[in-house]
Amino acid sequence: MIAFVLRRLAAAVLFVIVVSIAALILGRMAPADTGAFGGGRSAVTIAEERAAAGLDRPLLIQLRDWVVGLAYLDLGKSSVYKQPVRTLVLQRAGATAELGAVALLLATLIGVPCGILTGARPRGALARLVSPVSIALIACPPIVGALGLLLLAISTGWLSTAPGSLALPALALALPLAAMLERLQSQATTEAIASPDLTAAAARGVSPFRLVWVHAARQSLRPVLGVYGIVIGSLFSGSLAVETIASWPGLGRLMIDALMARDLFLVAGCALTGAMFIAAGNFLADVLRALVDPRVRLA
Repeated sequence: MIAFVLRRLAAAVLFVIVVSIAALILGRMAPADTGAFGGGRSAVTIAEERAAAGLDRPLLIQLRDWVVGLAYLDLGKSSVYKQPVRTLVLQRAGATAELGAVALLLATLIGVPCGILTGARPRGALARLVSPVSIALIACPPIVGALGLLLLAISTGWLSTAPGSLALPALALALPLAAMLERLQSQATTEAIASPDLTAAAARGVSPFRLVWVHAARQSLRPVLGVYGIVIGSLFSGSLAVETIASWPGLGRLMIDALMARDLFLVAGCALTGAMFIAAGNFLADVLRALVDPRVRLA
């Protein structure tokens, strides 16, 4: 188990470094940073500001300094906000982590139990009602869901549309993920109930409740845990648009502002933080899978 954890941890660290370097390279290849150094200032002033930000150096030198700075958590200085990128990212990362944690909790509490119920009775009335709704939500991008919830909130007043309100963006992110988890859990539960060991348990007189909620739920949880890393990645990618629509002061809005302004080091810093979220989610999902199924440790 220790060797497995160390392998997954090394892969997570490598993933974070590669993503941050790729963001820096792509940001360097983007069109001129007119958003950061425009505004009608003279060419001399713009050149001085670019030199002060370190943007006039060759790409290889920038990459070297970036990797060295990672060891000291020095992510450079934002050319737009005139502040250290580390400070800006830490201020917004907490809000994004809060939104993602609430959305993931809601998605799990809704999707997994519904999946167990629909998987236990795939031809029942509940499955016929839930399955089309889940498919529709899966096909609905988070931005469309956020706009729909925003319209609902304005029309009915059921949800707050005030800046910083958590309910609307959390639901916009949670509902598609809950639908995806419901479909995966439902299929896994159906397969688990049809397995020989559960058939034998039912023949021995194990109660249907225990058969479904203990034995089948434990077996079907393994494939579902395997996609939690993808789920967390979907949370981060979906939050970019949802945070903007819902006026949530998180990392997604900061990333979009940095991209629009061609703020190179801020873009790389936001990408680094997002990669850390995704890597942490994959790492935790792998560890949980290894605890549930010891065979995973051999992978």
